[in-house]
Amino acid sequence: MEWRGRRGSNNIEDRRRMGGGGRAGVGGVGVIAVVLIGWFFGVDLTPLLQDGQQTAPQGQTRELTAEDREIGQFVSVTLADTEEVWQAVFRDQVGQPYTPATLVLFSGATRSGCGGATEASGPFYCPLDKKVYLDTGFFRTLERQLGAGGDFAAAYVIAHEIGHHVQDELGILEETTRMRQSMSEADANAVSVRVELMADCLAGVWAKGAQAQFGSIEAGDIAEAMNAAARIGDDTLQQNAGRRPVPDSFTHGTSDQRMRWFATGQDTGQIDSCDTFGARTL
Repeated sequence: MEWRGRRGSNNIEDRRRMGGGGRAGVGGVGVIAVVLIGWFFGVDLTPLLQDGQQTAPQGQTRELTAEDREIGQFVSVTLADTEEVWQAVFRDQVGQPYTPATLVLFSGATRSGCGGATEASGPFYCPLDKKVYLDTGFFRTLERQLGAGGDFAAAYVIAHEIGHHVQDELGILEETTRMRQSMSEADANAVSVRVELMADCLAGVWAKGAQAQFGSIEAGDIAEAMNAAARIGDDTLQQNAGRRPVPDSFTHGTSDQRMRWFATGQDTGQIDSCDTFGARTL
């Protein structure tokens, strides 16, 4: 993915220098295990990290490393690309303006309009403040622990979360949240799967638009995104965690489903093709 030297977004809120989020006492493999379990099953396991641990002093700051700065620049450029693509897509396909989201970079923990954001919660979009929250350490885990390396795999993660913002702009998130509140857990999970697969498809729409507008996608980039989608499918994650896949517990979709819907968006470039709620099969 060609991103160096290109325009970045002004809608970045970088909190990585801020203190009040680091924890001591659980290190190395212990933290990784807890964090991965949280990502696998959509459960915030922050309390497990907090029990008996010390919280870093409030107000403590840290210097950003060269790697931190490079990751920040990459995220900024990718976010700018999503803004330009979705502005064009909304103009041509929706007939209304697109209002960009803000992306918050943090390290360890921070506050969001939807509650605490931690390394255990993984990247997420909060519709209450219209911000994406991203601990950039997730990219290292994505590559080293989940086997989904490459800059376009990271771009796919960002595009997926921005896909949720697109859903919010279209009024879909509010409607599905209301639906899930009156459902059984299994039915609510099924709705969540359709929401997440739609976000995967919207990430594919972005990928097609990025190639058309910027020519920034290189050979192998789409394969990186497809590999990332496969590695974070509910069935694959549960199997890799030593569990038998339980479809009623799925909240994001299987690996095959996630790859298929990303490919659908990338092939068509059309929001209408991402209607997972109207699809007979996923």
